[in-house]
Amino acid sequence: MKLAIFTLVQHSLKANRYYGYAPYVREMNLWTKYVDDVTVVGIHKPNNTVDAIDCAYTAPSLDFVAVPNFSLLGVKQILRTLVVLPIVFFKCIQAMRKADHIHLRCPSNVGLVACFAQMFFPFKQKSTKYAGNWDPNSNQPWTYRLQQAIVRNTFLTRNMKVLVYGDWSGETSNIYPFISATYRDAERVPFQPKDYTQELVFVFAGMLVPGKRPVLTVQFIEQLNTRGIPARLELFGDGPLRPELEDYIAKHDLGSCITMHGNQDKTVVKAALLSSHFNILLSKSEGWPKAVAEGMFYGCIPVTTAVSCVAWMVGEGQRGIIVLPDLEQAVNHFTQVFKTGNLNTMAEHALDWSQQYTYDRMEADIKRVLAGTFVSKV
Repeated sequence: MKLAIFTLVQHSLKANRYYGYAPYVREMNLWTKYVDDVTVVGIHKPNNTVDAIDCAYTAPSLDFVAVPNFSLLGVKQILRTLVVLPIVFFKCIQAMRKADHIHLRCPSNVGLVACFAQMFFPFKQKSTKYAGNWDPNSNQPWTYRLQQAIVRNTFLTRNMKVLVYGDWSGETSNIYPFISATYRDAERVPFQPKDYTQELVFVFAGMLVPGKRPVLTVQFIEQLNTRGIPARLELFGDGPLRPELEDYIAKHDLGSCITMHGNQDKTVVKAALLSSHFNILLSKSEGWPKAVAEGMFYGCIPVTTAVSCVAWMVGEGQRGIIVLPDLEQAVNHFTQVFKTGNLNTMAEHALDWSQQYTYDRMEADIKRVLAGTFVSKV
């Protein structure tokens, strides 16, 4: 089978191997494991550097087709896009013509062009991994909405399975819930009750960017301690807000209850989750809230905002605590649940739900998508 992948991920070439953003490439290595030849249509990184967050494709036969980077933000970028768009479209058509299975990665600019190109191949097997927020009621860029509209339309888009995060009612027949995963079957652990009468330990794992609201997270921990609920935050990740967070922690004398670890290996974060009570993600927007699922896998109760498919993940509050992105309201609601809820029951429900969705299951689902036999069970 010949697989053609269409992605906006930037790629580098080193020692005859192509590298890209590791979480994406690791998943794509599962797709390429079950095909003979792979063509990747994507962006070539301008400086061709391989960063620490990158990893290599494992496919023995991979043809990379570089397309010009383009954007629809700003007049100059739009004018440039009008020039390069025919080139991108032509390269998409060429790759699709040779492929047995067409795989789109959306939402992305390359994915948007590929959405139009795939219409010319109604009889080929196709799939789209929509890695963004599928929530029809969320506020998203018009280009994202356009991609959703095209792949959802079963007249324009034929023979395609659209894999989305969450289970959304009223969708067309080609929309399939699809759950990403981090941990394997062998990494499951039995549920162990935790003591919630002692200091509460929270884990934040994510980029330190405004969209993840790490400052609000730090203030949340500060307020719990102010209200007499001993709490500690293990904060993993890096980003542009790190200096601001360090300054806030120092000025408010929070060093004893907040530890910034920076970026750490998966095994370090896993160890922290195993010994913590909660994982916290007060995000503005998510595609797949990976940090929430990872914490639930080890019995950490998620404290999170209702973005993307989070409410579905946490069973509308049975497997986690949904809060508003307002400091006082968030602390008030958490305090109420903490004092009145059966936290160990909630933690066990979270673990049981998340441990259904392992890396092994995801690999088996991908194999079925390529074989045309995938039927989602969530």
